[in-house]
Amino acid sequence: MGRTPKDSITIADVARAAEVSRATVSRVMNGRLTVAPDIAERVRAAADRLNYRPSDLARSLSLGRTNMVALVVPDLANPLFQQVLRGITNASAAAGYRVLVAETDEDPAAEAGIALAARRRCDALIMVSPRLDEESLLELLPQVQPVILVNRPGPAEVASVAVDYGRAVRIVVNHLVGLGHRRLAFLAGPPASASNQARLRSLDIVQREIPDLELVRLDCGWSIEDGYAAVERVLESRVTAVVAFNDLVAFGLLARLNEVGVAVPADVSVAGMDDIGLSRFAVPSLTTVRVPQQELGELAWRRLYAAISGADAEVDGVPDLRLAVRASTGPVPQATQPTGDAPGERVGWQQQGDRFVLGGDSLPLAHYEFGRRMPQVHSPRPYLHPVRTLGGHPLTEVSPVDHRHHYGVSLAVAGVNGTSHWGGRTFLPDRGPTLLPNHGQQRSRGVSVDGNTLTDEVTWYDEQGRPQLAERRLLRGALAEGGWRLDWESIFTARYGPVRIDSPATTGRAGAGYGGIFWRLPTVEITTVLSDSGEGTDAAYGSTSRWLAFIQQRADAFTTLLLFQPGDVRPWFLRSEDYVGAGPALAWDGALDLQPEQAVSFSLSALLLDHPLDLSQARTLMGRLL
Repeated sequence: MGRTPKDSITIADVARAAEVSRATVSRVMNGRLTVAPDIAERVRAAADRLNYRPSDLARSLSLGRTNMVALVVPDLANPLFQQVLRGITNASAAAGYRVLVAETDEDPAAEAGIALAARRRCDALIMVSPRLDEESLLELLPQVQPVILVNRPGPAEVASVAVDYGRAVRIVVNHLVGLGHRRLAFLAGPPASASNQARLRSLDIVQREIPDLELVRLDCGWSIEDGYAAVERVLESRVTAVVAFNDLVAFGLLARLNEVGVAVPADVSVAGMDDIGLSRFAVPSLTTVRVPQQELGELAWRRLYAAISGADAEVDGVPDLRLAVRASTGPVPQATQPTGDAPGERVGWQQQGDRFVLGGDSLPLAHYEFGRRMPQVHSPRPYLHPVRTLGGHPLTEVSPVDHRHHYGVSLAVAGVNGTSHWGGRTFLPDRGPTLLPNHGQQRSRGVSVDGNTLTDEVTWYDEQGRPQLAERRLLRGALAEGGWRLDWESIFTARYGPVRIDSPATTGRAGAGYGGIFWRLPTVEITTVLSDSGEGTDAAYGSTSRWLAFIQQRADAFTTLLLFQPGDVRPWFLRSEDYVGAGPALAWDGALDLQPEQAVSFSLSALLLDHPLDLSQARTLMGRLL
């Protein structure tokens, strides 16, 4: 017969080869020190020669331990708990231990049973941020010793490592107060979370220490979805800054604020907690407190291992906290409450960082962005967003899910000498909408401001970076008719040779004459379209009505956007169902051709109101404006 396979080598084979008893081999393999050094060396040499590996199961039965530790966490999808797990697994592996992970799915009622079951299979237990109430936790702990708690203090006889989340929230609040904020919201985490309770206690202390500080506490949760759902309540609270329970909540908050046209940090500052890996990649990058969770996991393991092994090793303290200041927090807005059409109130442009803001004494009304961070496939261009009513309601949307290349109010044209300045796909008669590498860009070459008028000298470039058009763009704002008026005028000059401006309609797609000054509105519960041609989208679409209006019914308010053409009237392109948007068409059913050095001007004006209009009222109002 052939040689015995190596994986069937037994302790008896090693004993014969080393000329010792099986008991001696067992003592050596289990690390006991009762065997003479020369005999122990002979046993290990025989084991190496035979490639013998002790059975984990047999070893566990012999020693009465498994060399496994159980880890119980509320939610493995949370990057915070993933970092704690990484720290524990890395540190425990060096000691020859493996980790059994159990998840409670944020269910306090199931936590004790899960912890008991996991502990029975392992030598010790680590509970991370347990959600059990105090009485239930105190009842459980004696049954699962040895045990250590992470991010929750326990009784004196139970080891624990915990971040001072009370201090963490004070760090964030002090940062925001230093920026001038005095009315803040706190988006609270799970009620059963000990770290959330520590935050709330700390906020009570901070509020007593800073007499003019107003803190609005809002129940929220711990997930991205929770933060996303909290935006309406945040806006209703009229705060200038928000402290989120954690970074995930802050991510959801940032996403929804962008959708509803609230600029961060120009309109409201947002700060998180934990500094998880994605925080610096948020848009804008997130100010947050760095909580060293991986180091916390390593520390928890060292303290637990000292208890398991009986070692009297010195264990370091909890790593310190640090504030990571990024782009999501900034100075308090100069004014946060609308005052409406107050006598003597003036509207003007001011530069704020890398953007220009149009506003009065009461509220920022419009932001002019240069589009430098837009992806090339969206045809980068300057745009207005957010644009708001005097009551603070946003009437623009940027990069929505249905059309990622829509940007607030912008000059977007589907074809300029074959280059797309609209973004997205290009219509081809034989193929339909097709993504082509033909996206150009509009670059601001210089901005000047004179009171309520902003002038931007813009050059249009094709996809190869060659100049196509020169544009002088004038943007004006003024209070009017109980709301405010925005005027956009553009003057094109064919400075670099002949220019042909097309729309999908001029290249074979009937009725798709879009391209020009295009206003993308948010989608709300109910949108009504009015024009001088009558009520409804069909009456306005393709018409040369001098004006059209979108009346939008929101959960708590009505708004009206009245668009009109003060100069030459061009056909209207609009939508009100799949999405809401409109603009006069430069090339409705025929191309617009410019000869070298020829110039053409076109314009669009808007009146933004915080109340609805019917058809008769709209016609009367337009009689005064035109």
